[in-house]
Amino acid sequence: MARQLCTCLLALAACLPLFADAATLSLTLRDERGNPAEDTVVYLMSPTTHRLPLKQPESRIDQINKTFVPLVSVVQRGTRIQFPNKDNIRHHVYSFSKAKKFEIKLYADTPAKPILFDQPGYVAMGCNIHDNMIAHLLVVESPYFAVADRTGRAVINDVPPGNYSLIAWHYMRPDKDALVMPVKIGADASLTATVRTRSGD
Repeated sequence: MARQLCTCLLALAACLPLFADAATLSLTLRDERGNPAEDTVVYLMSPTTHRLPLKQPESRIDQINKTFVPLVSVVQRGTRIQFPNKDNIRHHVYSFSKAKKFEIKLYADTPAKPILFDQPGYVAMGCNIHDNMIAHLLVVESPYFAVADRTGRAVINDVPPGNYSLIAWHYMRPDKDALVMPVKIGADASLTATVRTRSGD
């Protein structure tokens, strides 16, 4: 799993003392040039996260105007994903990725069955009819994750107090190692991160 993660440099901005209630972790993510690192996946791991029940058993990746929406997704292992086709043409969704190989042959509307993602790792998806259609999915063994928005902000809610490893991943560097930062979550906390997003580094 480590080889699929981008290299990132993380700096702790604030982390308040431990409290009994679940906390919210807010992150500000920037790239090497100081711009918002949109679409960076961040998630928390601990020795117990892989045993936690599914927080959201189902998710979806739409197809709109010959584009996967969203471009980047993250789900917990065991999640089923639906692929609604909202275009007036048919699509043929597939992946040859090690973490999940699947194919939904030419179809319109919504497939009868969602796809189960039961192995952790990176899944690159495309359309066999429209080569420009690409989507990126990271399957993680944790219910505590988020994707950075266009401002570089990501929020992970409902995190129980404890010690975690914070991991950042970007689809432009899916096979690069990540610098994993240990964090102690107590009350609401804020972190900043500089994330390498250029594929050639």
